[in-house]
Amino acid sequence: MLDTALSSRMDIADKRLVRSFAYIGGKWCAAVSGATVGVTDPATGEIVGEVASLSAAEAITAVDAAQAAFPGWSALLPQARAAILRRWFELILAHKEDLARIMVLEQGKPLSEARGEIDYGAAFVEFYAEEAKRPNIEGVTSHLADAEVELWREPVGVAALITPWNFPSAMLTRKAAAAMAAGCTVVCHPSAETPFSALALAELAERAGVPAGVFNVVTGIAPVIVEPWTKDTRVRALSFTGSTEVGRLLYRQSADTVKRLVMELGGHAPVLVFADADLDNAVAEVMKAKWATSGQDCLGANRIFVERPVYAEFCRRFTEATQALTIGPGLEDRDLGPLMNEKAVAKQEEHVADALARGATLACGGRRHALGPLFYEPTVLTDVPAEAKILSEETFGPVAAVLPFDAEDEVAARANATEYGLVAYIHTQDPRRIYRLSRALQFGMVAVNRTKVTGAPIPFGGMKQSGLGREGSRLGMEEFTEIKYVCRDWA
Repeated sequence: MLDTALSSRMDIADKRLVRSFAYIGGKWCAAVSGATVGVTDPATGEIVGEVASLSAAEAITAVDAAQAAFPGWSALLPQARAAILRRWFELILAHKEDLARIMVLEQGKPLSEARGEIDYGAAFVEFYAEEAKRPNIEGVTSHLADAEVELWREPVGVAALITPWNFPSAMLTRKAAAAMAAGCTVVCHPSAETPFSALALAELAERAGVPAGVFNVVTGIAPVIVEPWTKDTRVRALSFTGSTEVGRLLYRQSADTVKRLVMELGGHAPVLVFADADLDNAVAEVMKAKWATSGQDCLGANRIFVERPVYAEFCRRFTEATQALTIGPGLEDRDLGPLMNEKAVAKQEEHVADALARGATLACGGRRHALGPLFYEPTVLTDVPAEAKILSEETFGPVAAVLPFDAEDEVAARANATEYGLVAYIHTQDPRRIYRLSRALQFGMVAVNRTKVTGAPIPFGGMKQSGLGREGSRLGMEEFTEIKYVCRDWA
């Protein structure tokens, strides 16, 4: 094992969960070149460890392992795959505290949020352990005399999974459990900024009895690892969570091999607060929608539209609640932690400066926090003009843009005026308006008078340039299957 400060921490009980090598074909592998990449605690700037940085050739070795394991894994009875996934789920929950602390040290989010993510991620493994037993052959009424018609669902083959740094555990389990339940084998690339969470999951998968080559984790630099996978014809599906910009790149790179693509890309979520809303509930729910993961969430509220009769009162309450938020390192379990990197902080500064220059009002925040260079004060901007960058670009941080509106049709059009279409939030007590807006808003998910809508049983995904396909629910497993039509003559 490479030297890592994580492996010596007294608050991580099971030291074997801290892995620094890639996991390929059931073996822990250093890079042949000896190359490593450092992982930094965003709260302190300290290096918490290093992981192997593999080459393109070694990324292909992972595909070799997955391809070799595919016939055996896909041929297992679904009940056998389900039992292994169930053991993986149980081990994840049994080691929740260690997994959460590992996540905090590489990602920075508050400890309670990290614990919640482990529960959330484990739920996908549990869900797909059950779904693994359910993809039945479907009979179809034949259109031909003396013929029987059947539709079979079969695994596509090797699936490449590319996961982000903001949810380093849950995004991996959501993809991997669905693919493995379907009978696919997987090659996974976690973000180079947060690889330890994925490697800990690999350790637990091995303990659960996942056969060698079924679940592979390849660490290193994303373009080096992922581009060879997009060109390899044996990789039949690619699932990616990340920015729309990178999603477009992977789309182009995968075109020549015509891969099955599942992409959860950027979001620019609008919140629509009407004058008839329960204002106490609306403020509380918008607080959740904006500040979770320090704003580094594709579901985060980016544009908060408030109907003019309650606009001033909403701004007052929302600002006061924001000013009461606590900030600190993740292990102190405050309301907000640090941002992931300097680029993220610079974007907050850019969006705030641009909005203020165009006439927005700074209600609170607006600068880096004294705790350190990656801490940014939760910031509320009011009366944000339509031309401001923050109303057209995903902020992905702790800056809230609030602005008034006067009519339902007007705000629906403004909410839809974006290339993104992941989630929208509505706050109103009018059932007819709820129905109209749920239809009118061009978003893959609509939350009414609440924030939390995600979970293993629901299809997560967006419209327009927020992605392709769905994750979670039975549809999430179907993304990793092909339909085979069999027409059989008994004569």
